[in-house]
Amino acid sequence: MLRVEALQIRRAGKTVLADVTLDLLPGEVLGVLGPNGAGKSTLLNALCGELLPDQGKVWLGQQELKNLSGAQRAQRLAVLPQTSTLDFAFRVEEVVGMGRLPHQTGRVRDEDIINAALHAADVGHLSGRSYLALSGGERQRVHLARVLAQLWPGEAGQTLLLDEPTSMLDPLHQHTTLQAIRSFADRGAAVLVILHDLNLAARYCDRILLLEDGRPHALDTPTQVLRPEPLKAVFGLDVLVQSHPERGHPLIIAR
Repeated sequence: MLRVEALQIRRAGKTVLADVTLDLLPGEVLGVLGPNGAGKSTLLNALCGELLPDQGKVWLGQQELKNLSGAQRAQRLAVLPQTSTLDFAFRVEEVVGMGRLPHQTGRVRDEDIINAALHAADVGHLSGRSYLALSGGERQRVHLARVLAQLWPGEAGQTLLLDEPTSMLDPLHQHTTLQAIRSFADRGAAVLVILHDLNLAARYCDRILLLEDGRPHALDTPTQVLRPEPLKAVFGLDVLVQSHPERGHPLIIAR
């Protein structure tokens, strides 16, 4: 479990994130929504230890995150940033295999995990190809497979953080990606994902943190957060909210 207490981040003398307290629970997908500049990526960077809080604490399990070594973090916490770049012509399976570097599980076991992660991210057919020959969306899915392999198969005590993992994907792969993330949480991992698509968040997230100007505006279930009033207040967007006719989750329609 990842726990945040009274988190505050300052940059150049300005508070960019404040008053964030939350528990990221095993088996949960927590979506983070908010306008550009609301503090979403800053929050993720603080949760993974890239940014040290000016106030507050971040805990991974029973230990404060800053007290864990890089290797200890990597065995329990995986991060998919907004952009991931590689300038060498690694094969796709070699890129995914980088996720296994923190572990010592043996070549045969690692190969099984790499293959499973490749198929979970729907990039198994790209095995053997050069990473540099891939499209932007294919590269994004390969990096998803890499972080899945890092924590595979996903279980209680492991945490996955993702910053806009669907930003370069076609509609089909937006759903296959979030289905893979959802399955990872269903096996026990705690997952936090930054999204911009309100309807994807409504379908796949258990809870939603809605950020406004670096502060939480709401933290609750999709049904409670994705209502016309909060969305108007935070995004300035007039919407209709209906129930999905088959699944029952909120369906957001811009007026």
